[in-house]
Amino acid sequence: MTMTRGFTSLKGAGMITLAFDTALDKMYVVLRRGGKTLSSKIVETTESRYHSAELIPTIAAVLKENNIKPAEVNLIATNIGPGSFTGIRACVTVARTMAQQIGCKAAGVSSLEILSKLNPTDKPTLVVLDARRGRYYVWKDGVISLESEKPDTEGYFVITDDYPAVPLGENALSAPASLGEILAQIAEQQGGSDWQKLKPLYLQPPSIHGK
Repeated sequence: MTMTRGFTSLKGAGMITLAFDTALDKMYVVLRRGGKTLSSKIVETTESRYHSAELIPTIAAVLKENNIKPAEVNLIATNIGPGSFTGIRACVTVARTMAQQIGCKAAGVSSLEILSKLNPTDKPTLVVLDARRGRYYVWKDGVISLESEKPDTEGYFVITDDYPAVPLGENALSAPASLGEILAQIAEQQGGSDWQKLKPLYLQPPSIHGK
């Protein structure tokens, strides 16, 4: 099983975190209290419907199952990209709206930073994702960039998607670890801020299909 590392313990046993992600190939909704996961839901993408369409019903179901009211949530965390343009727009909009209505803090985390936590080794991490149009999203030494050429992978633990031009490393998007839980842990470590500061991370204009 893929291990994650590099997190600190959450302070405040009663703190409730709601994290969700529709930017990648699956939808993640995670509910945590005091640093412990209460629920972790994963919804697969279907060809006929964006998984982001299931986001609000899934959030409502997770809160109801755990007898938690939206107003009790202290921190809302979401993936700000890069990834599906439609998915990023959906989860950031829901996060901003909920945080504003509830009056809680919001935290945005890059999909590349989330994936970087899948490195179980002591090697430096290199995350490379297909950005389409012959480009690559790259996370290296904590810096996010959009590259037109495949980066040098020598000496790095490489985390990548299914794109055949970057075949080395772990198939991160199909990894057994819940990326939603990783998102929640990073957000808890950051602490969050005002919802108005939550912005999508668009490194390039969307395609005509919004992916």
